[in-house]
Amino acid sequence: MPHLFAQQTDTGGRFYERGSTRIYYEEAGSGVPLLLLPGGGLNATIRFFTGNAPFNAIDEFKGEYRCITADLRNAPSGQSTGPVEVDRPWESHADDQLGLMDHLGIDKFMVMGFCIGGPFIWSLLKRAPNRISAAVLAQPVGWRPEMRDPKYPGVFWRGWGATLTAKRPEISLQTTDQFVTRMFETDADFVFTATRDFVRRCQNPVLILPDDVPAHPYAVAMECAMLAPMAEVSIFPWKEPKERIPLAVRQIHSFLRAHRPA
Repeated sequence: MPHLFAQQTDTGGRFYERGSTRIYYEEAGSGVPLLLLPGGGLNATIRFFTGNAPFNAIDEFKGEYRCITADLRNAPSGQSTGPVEVDRPWESHADDQLGLMDHLGIDKFMVMGFCIGGPFIWSLLKRAPNRISAAVLAQPVGWRPEMRDPKYPGVFWRGWGATLTAKRPEISLQTTDQFVTRMFETDADFVFTATRDFVRRCQNPVLILPDDVPAHPYAVAMECAMLAPMAEVSIFPWKEPKERIPLAVRQIHSFLRAHRPA
């Protein structure tokens, strides 16, 4: 049986393997498991938390939670590798995220995701709602009509394929093109991984911290906050001026404490 509160201290990096998929992950802290999903689009890696993140979520939460994070499968600058599953792009990443928690013997957990972590969280809530006690979506990505223009700066998935195939020539550019087309451009709408009806029915507590840049549309984040019956929302803007970030972090702490699994 999974152990909900297995103790864990800083361990450095390890690999979780399932078939031909190999996921690099790190852990820090102890207590209630908190899955941290880095931002960075399809190049999301653990380094996000010490680089482009508004704050280092690992350092911020490891004193109270067992923080678990991983490089995204096939992120060109990361260490996680696996098949490019053209027919099920979002599902393949959910396989990795839930598979990692299974590997660690964790049943119930909390999750916080930045950027592309937003759609990943909605995907996880569809797949395993009973395992997730609370979710935090920070600066989530979403669909806007301008993304139909490949030159729009919010089309964050462009360039991933060429970067990946340069590193791994056994993967064809055609395959990566098919992958991103299915992932982001086929019936693209809303949060990519869930319908408005699903969000409206979702009973999991969610905290949304909106952003307003080309890839992180404010309107979509706020629509999720309005639709989800157990949703809360942060102040906006919460990243600028930087003096506001600690206020947002305090709200995240309060939200997670309020919804810890029993």
